[in-house]
Amino acid sequence: MKQTIHSILIAIAIIFPVLHLDAQDIPLPEHPRPDFQRDNWVNLNGTWRFAFDSLDVGIGEKWYENPRFDQSITVPFSWGSSLSGVEDLTDIGWYSREIKIPEQWSGDRVFLVIGACDWKTTAWIDGNEVGTHQGGYNQFEFELTEYLYSGETQDLVIRVDDRPHPFKLEGKQGYGEAKGIWQTVYLESRGDVALRSIHFTPNIDNGTVAVKAELDAPADENLFLNLTFPNKEIAGMISSPEISKEQQVIEFEIEIPDQRLWELDDPYLYDVKVQLHNNETIYDELSTYFGMRKIGVMNLPGTEIPYVALNNKPIYLQLCLDQAYHPEGYYTYPTDKFMRDEIIRSKKIGLNGNRIHIKVEVPRKLYWADKLGLLIMADVPNFWGEPDGAARTEWEYAMRKMVERDYNHPSIFSWVLFNETWGLFTGKGKEREYLPETQDWVRQMFVEAKNLDASRLIEDNSPCNYDHVVTDLNTWHAYLPGYGWEDFMNNVVENTYTGSEWNFIGGNQQSKVPMLNSECGNVWGYEGSAGDVDWSWDYHIMMNEFRKHPLMAGWLYTEHHDVINEWNGYYKFDRSEKFTGLSDFIPDMDLNHLHSDTYLSTGSDLCRSGEPGSTVEVPMYLSVITDKVPSSHYILDYELSGRDHHGKFRHHFLKSIEIESSPYFNGELDPLSFELPQTPGLYHLKLRLRDKNAYIYHLNFTSFLVEESEKESPEADGQMKSLTFSPASFVEESWSLRQWNILDGLKVNGAGSGFLAYEVDLPSSLDLNQLENVTLVFEASAKKLHGKDQTEKTELGGDYMRGKGTFDPSRNPNSYPMTDTYKDPSYVRVRVNGKVVDEFYLSDDPADHRGVLSWFSQIKDRKLREAGSYGYLCKVRIPSELVRSATDGKLHIRFEVDEGLPGGLAIYGKRFGRYPLDPTILFE
Repeated sequence: MKQTIHSILIAIAIIFPVLHLDAQDIPLPEHPRPDFQRDNWVNLNGTWRFAFDSLDVGIGEKWYENPRFDQSITVPFSWGSSLSGVEDLTDIGWYSREIKIPEQWSGDRVFLVIGACDWKTTAWIDGNEVGTHQGGYNQFEFELTEYLYSGETQDLVIRVDDRPHPFKLEGKQGYGEAKGIWQTVYLESRGDVALRSIHFTPNIDNGTVAVKAELDAPADENLFLNLTFPNKEIAGMISSPEISKEQQVIEFEIEIPDQRLWELDDPYLYDVKVQLHNNETIYDELSTYFGMRKIGVMNLPGTEIPYVALNNKPIYLQLCLDQAYHPEGYYTYPTDKFMRDEIIRSKKIGLNGNRIHIKVEVPRKLYWADKLGLLIMADVPNFWGEPDGAARTEWEYAMRKMVERDYNHPSIFSWVLFNETWGLFTGKGKEREYLPETQDWVRQMFVEAKNLDASRLIEDNSPCNYDHVVTDLNTWHAYLPGYGWEDFMNNVVENTYTGSEWNFIGGNQQSKVPMLNSECGNVWGYEGSAGDVDWSWDYHIMMNEFRKHPLMAGWLYTEHHDVINEWNGYYKFDRSEKFTGLSDFIPDMDLNHLHSDTYLSTGSDLCRSGEPGSTVEVPMYLSVITDKVPSSHYILDYELSGRDHHGKFRHHFLKSIEIESSPYFNGELDPLSFELPQTPGLYHLKLRLRDKNAYIYHLNFTSFLVEESEKESPEADGQMKSLTFSPASFVEESWSLRQWNILDGLKVNGAGSGFLAYEVDLPSSLDLNQLENVTLVFEASAKKLHGKDQTEKTELGGDYMRGKGTFDPSRNPNSYPMTDTYKDPSYVRVRVNGKVVDEFYLSDDPADHRGVLSWFSQIKDRKLREAGSYGYLCKVRIPSELVRSATDGKLHIRFEVDEGLPGGLAIYGKRFGRYPLDPTILFE
């Protein structure tokens, strides 16, 4: 299945192209609500006049009567975001623009609809106030009808007050404040009576869908709903039972013949046209859709372990935390294509869901999740003050409106009410407490959310403090170094059972619900957080460990993309790529293979050491969370190859064994036993799990550092002798910025321009007259001076969760920026005995999974020292006459970097970087 995901996504992009309305030169011209779309609408996005009101005098001076504002702003982008064109200068802003109601709307009611505006919004038409709304995350509307004149130009004025209050919902607006309008604004016409909402609740077990429609006022005559299916899944027209006079809500059921389910790999949507009428006049008409899918809980087949189920099949949740931020638009994405691509970015690496983090998401992004088949865990935004009456009122309103608006999205499988107990504590610092009365309120909100939507799972709190009250998902957060997961998971499994009080507060206990992680990674696993670092090594260990524990029904990685002070995303903040290097271990391997439904784990040790020729055993654990398995058995191809201590590639063996296949099998297999090579080096055991037709179910690998127990002396290998020197043994250095060593000289750094000079004694046993070839082999990279390495450092500062502190991704002491599309090259010249013998372009200063030895040599003290960094294998031919002319019996080797490129130089030793060698001179 994983092999076909890229072709599937390409086909989807062709079938469902993103349309751009060139005639409308405005941002986000598409209708913002494909799930609730009327044809009669006018998009008001684009340029508005704007003014700040720092002294809050606008109302007193009646700015709404004479809006002559001197700035321009691009709606719907928050002021302060670069896409808005306006700096954030204060907390009150005024918008104005002219509107003209289409003449064909004459006689209709007209509404101003605002997708979201933070925080207190008041609107006027020609100086007449039409309404005020309080709240920053939900859609709202004002009726304009009585103040409009068809075909005439009129002034629309909006004032937004976004002054801080402890009860306001803010989420993570520290990443960029959502000040003012941040979702599409539009005009819409409706008849005398209209639909407020229409909800579809599918029942795949009996092939029906329940319809619940609510009018915007009690009916003043007998009315009906007509439903038609444009794609002809149901022929003809379906009419509802009569909506009697004074009735406001109607419920009925529709049979869906030959139902086609909404699946992740076939996300079929039923389009519906809805008409509200009295048999003579159509009062309202809109388009919507739903998916035939079921969210539930069931045991993993053959076990008593509860899993989330999609359409009566267990699904192993592999999700990411989606901060849902854009560097230039903050909460608002620049285009519909960008929103589509956000969903594709998750699918193309093998994830099956995103958790939209403490934000009510833009509806069109949810539409693309529906259309492309990605599950969504939806968070209610939080307040940062205490849970007083004002905060509860604000939060309850947002939660109810969120569920009401987004009910029809089949992608949403759960509502998350609170995150990490934010806003639920009373008191400050060490005195803060999650009080019993607050727990009772959270329990009440859980019950209310279940009453509002019984078709989805509800989480009371996504906890980092082990403080659930009542929940459909027994979730927990943990941020750890890779080496911390084995012990942690053993403790989680030991304490997960019905009746356990682990992960609950106030004497509440676990019930039989799925247990899963809902935030994980290495970003907060190291002392002071990880900064920008290669996450792939710890991630690989984490996946290996998670898949050993079938009691755990899934995980959620932090995060989809970087933000301003968390750089652990699969993608950078601008959504450019990061590179794991996995395909350099096994061709075609990528993140999809760490997210396979079938997974072969070798445990937490990604690199083991052993002596040449010793016998090793590799543990094997097979995790199958699918019924799609070979009919009889798997074939496991396992291969050992790598680079020796001279940088030479060596292939040791390729073998195959058969493994019995069984749906939903999770258990240990017999370990693999084999002898390590006789030649020291770094070797990778590559695992390919396939069927007899070569269909690949899973790829994985683990590494072995083969080294002598005692230090080698210069040795013969056929006619070859070698001489090594430590990177830290230089006799002279000079650098324009800085020189420093890592882990007592396992790696040597020079930043800027400069040189490293070495003196290497030629062995007396070497017959210089017999020399044919002399080669210098070394590993080197460019060396950027990162923020953490500068002698003058800024303070880390403030609350990272609220956007405070340094925004330098390399400032954190643990950081070493992961390999990405941005390069920091250098150019190194090699001199031997005063003569230039070669030059190398070092294309980057990389750090990713390929830096096996840099990770292997880390001290397990929750600190990182250039983890994952590595260089390029460089080979220099030294003319033999240069060696013979060494009158002092030494080779004087000098590595030089001139000014120009970002520059710098790092030399790696045999236990750091990618290759298992110190700088080595080979004599033949």
